Amino acid sequence: MFLGTHTPRLDPKGRLFLPAKYRDELSGGLVITKGQEHCLYVFPAAEFARLTRALREAPVTDKAVRDYSRILFASASDESCDKQGRVTVPPQLRAYAGLERDCVVIGANTRLEIWSSQAWADYEAQQEPVFARLSEEVLPGAL
Repeated sequence: MFLGTHTPRLDPKGRLFLPAKYRDELSGGLVITKGQEHCLYVFPAAEFARLTRALREAPVTDKAVRDYSRILFASASDESCDKQGRVTVPPQLRAYAGLERDCVVIGANTRLEIWSSQAWADYEAQQEPVFARLSEEVLPGAL
């Protein structure tokens, strides 16, 4: 499970230090792909394989499945951490997420998300008032 908020910086070669506490879980490889709201999703290879199986079983006749799968897989990049714990974020994904130097990496349960610092600040400010109202809708009776 991925938790927390971290603020690494991209180096001039487009590499990013992933939080040390997640490196073991990501040591078997990872997949970076486009996420919603112009962030990037970082999946451990095993979790991406699980997602792939679920999409493989979804009906290809469903246009939403086709559309989602095309973007997800076309933008996906197999990566691995180097010995220092850095991962290279491909240029097209950096452009999609607006990543330049200051980034935010958040834990989002089964994945990490990479945001530009400004995009994350804007998203968090917009969503904070909604968060309290959503608990009953998203997790009825759980909290």
